[in-house]
Amino acid sequence: MNEIDIGQILISEPFMEDPNFKQAVILICDYVLEHGTVGFMLNKPIDMKVDELIDDFPDFDDSVYLGGPVGHDTIHYVHTRGDILDGSVEIRDGLYWGGDFDKLKFLIDTKVITSEHVKFFVGYSGWSPGQLSDELKMGSWVVDDMDSNYLINISSDDLWKSSLTNMSSSMAIIAEIPDKVNLN
Repeated sequence: MNEIDIGQILISEPFMEDPNFKQAVILICDYVLEHGTVGFMLNKPIDMKVDELIDDFPDFDDSVYLGGPVGHDTIHYVHTRGDILDGSVEIRDGLYWGGDFDKLKFLIDTKVITSEHVKFFVGYSGWSPGQLSDELKMGSWVVDDMDSNYLINISSDDLWKSSLTNMSSSMAIIAEIPDKVNLN
């Protein structure tokens, strides 16, 4: 597959040399051929909580994730509650990006939105026009449809292998290739 749609995921191939994207699973949230691509790594938690990063944020006991190597001074969020969070952008059925941040804080404070509904990211993964298409042609990424379980229900430690395994039996074999092949 050489093209990608919003709401799909990029799964890094097993021998990805870029340490920023080693065993990464990236949800594509914005893709416009002439403008570029924006996505967030779903499986790279950092040792911080969102209420530690934002002074007036309500208590929220869930990890923040590294969205990617770009814009580390920005915080983004993907969630399942676009039905009640104004300004959310639907990226696939039942999955949303952004929205009214003050309302989000209120909904978290009142426990209407919990860690089961939202994932926060510091920074993002971004590609200039044509860059991702070139990387797809070179085989750097495998493209698949996003399973809603990837956002909340699968451990970030297991997501890369799980997403490959869910694609096909041949991908399941690839997912089992050890990190350091020379140790075999």
